[in-house]
Formats: sequence, C-alpha cells, structure tokens
Amino acid sequence: EVQLVESGGDWVESGGSLKLSCVASGFSVSLYDMNWVRQAPGKELEWVSNIRSDAAGGTRTYHDPVKGRFTISRDNAQNTLFLQMNNLKPEDTGMYYCATSKWWDVNSRGQGTQVTVSS
Repeated sequence: EVQLVESGGDWVESGGSLKLSCVASGFSVSLYDMNWVRQAPGKELEWVSNIRSDAAGGTRTYHDPVKGRFTISRDNAQNTLFLQMNNLKPEDTGMYYCATSKWWDVNSRGQGTQVTVSS
C-alpha cells in the first residue's frame, strides 16, 4: 500500500524556519518525481516544489514565491522527502502535502501538516 505521512508543521513567527518531512511507504521515493504542494485557507491547491527521480537527475524546481527560501531534498535510505523552509512569511501559511507526480490528485497526497506563520 502506497502511503505518505507528513510531519514537521508548526506555528512560527515571520522570518522563522521549519523543516517538513514526508515518510513514504509502499514505493521508493528515489524512483519517482516527488512534490510538495500547499493549500491556504479558502484558496486553491498550490504547487510549491518538485524533485525529479534519481534516474531523471534529481533536478529541483520551485514556485517563484518560495525560490531562495525553500529547499526540497530526499533521503533515499530513509525513504523520506524533506522541505526546508527559511525566512517564512505569513503568506506561507497553509496545509502542506507531499505528493507523487500527480500532485493535483488527492489520492497522490498524504494527509498534510499545518504550517502557520504569524506576522
């Protein structure tokens, strides 16, 4: 059974940092493109970052609002995806999900972890 379990969300002041984790089971994260997405209250799901599979070179891409502040990474031995978030802003508040390639599909995401950034 494919499962994604996110953790690491918290309340933090503007300018602070958090590191999100996503433990995968039922498949190897190294073999697939993986994503982080987020959803702010009352807003649509928003793609945040992608890391390509090892076979595709592990290239990382970011949505413009988080470039230079967020870093996606992967630990293949732990089968875990990470998102390091620095210099957090109130507009980063939302539920964060890790997801496989079809990140828009609810069945491709975990249950999420809440990030709240106060101004």
